[in-house]
Amino acid sequence: MSERGTFGFVLHPLDKLDVARKYPIARLLPERWVEWLLSHKGPMRVSHISGVRGAAGAEAEGWFVGVPLTARQQIEGDVGYVTRRIIETIRVLERETPAKIVGLGAYTAVVGDAGKTIQEHVGLAVTTGNSYTVATGVEGALLAAEQVGIDRAAARAGVMGATGSIGRVSAMLLSEAVPSLVLIGRDERRLQAVLDDLPGSAAASISTDADAALPDCDIVITVTSALDAVVHPHHLKRGAVVCDISRPRDVSRAVARQRPDVLVIEGGVVETPGSVDFGFDFGFPPRTCYACMAETMVLALERRYESFSLGRRLDYDKVKEIDALARKHGFRLAGFRSFEKQVSDEQIARVRAARQRVPVAA
Repeated sequence: MSERGTFGFVLHPLDKLDVARKYPIARLLPERWVEWLLSHKGPMRVSHISGVRGAAGAEAEGWFVGVPLTARQQIEGDVGYVTRRIIETIRVLERETPAKIVGLGAYTAVVGDAGKTIQEHVGLAVTTGNSYTVATGVEGALLAAEQVGIDRAAARAGVMGATGSIGRVSAMLLSEAVPSLVLIGRDERRLQAVLDDLPGSAAASISTDADAALPDCDIVITVTSALDAVVHPHHLKRGAVVCDISRPRDVSRAVARQRPDVLVIEGGVVETPGSVDFGFDFGFPPRTCYACMAETMVLALERRYESFSLGRRLDYDKVKEIDALARKHGFRLAGFRSFEKQVSDEQIARVRAARQRVPVAA
């Protein structure tokens, strides 16, 4: 495979602080003013991505493009309008780059029918990246649990947002990894449908009451589409591990301040093979990115220009497949991050001690 793979990826600002990375004056303006200004701005090519080289020698290059809408504008705005703006952004890729597949980042992956309509109106293959996001999120949660001393053979796990596309498959994977599992969401009927599909042997139940369900969980994966935090300090068991896959995050910053006895990690943070240069600072250490970005790169390295992860129902077998392909090319978990910072050995030791109820120095 001597031809270099090509891909694009759609970014968007989560809020005005993200906008301020490029336009510092945004920090001084009300959120709604910033959103109004964004609504009058056209999509743009953000940067060129170079240096993606898989373990077997395959290479790929890509381009970030930006849709000028915040998370709030995408969730609360008219679905048709938001979808058209995303399509306009992808057409920048089509006109200005040789990209053959595009990944939908953050909230562009959940608008409307999760990419299906977008795929029908553009000439590129489209993926949400959610399959690899699931694989790495669950892998990271289980690895972190092991490091803080959680016995997986006796652990209880919980999935917040279990009826969503990522939450559903997260629950499927966890049902094969732990003996006890609770699915948490707002719709009892949909939760029951997920419960009925679980392939593993875990004793599983459903709950629409996070206040009651979360405090019993040793491991939590949270992946809702809420704009505001849904996991708060009082929700969490002493010594628990929480993997927050959502953006904006589901876990309140108050947890970091008030609960040093729990470990919160960001889901889907991946180290990229080669000497990748993203050409844009999105707040990660060098050579690391979100798993949804990595899925798009993996498919480009494979020259698999197909709409791999689309819609509200992810394919369990595809999750397994993209995880294997990523390993083949040298993608791997990039350690643990918590609230934009690397998790230290001291943090892990503190949570491990908390599980054992041994006091440690702050």
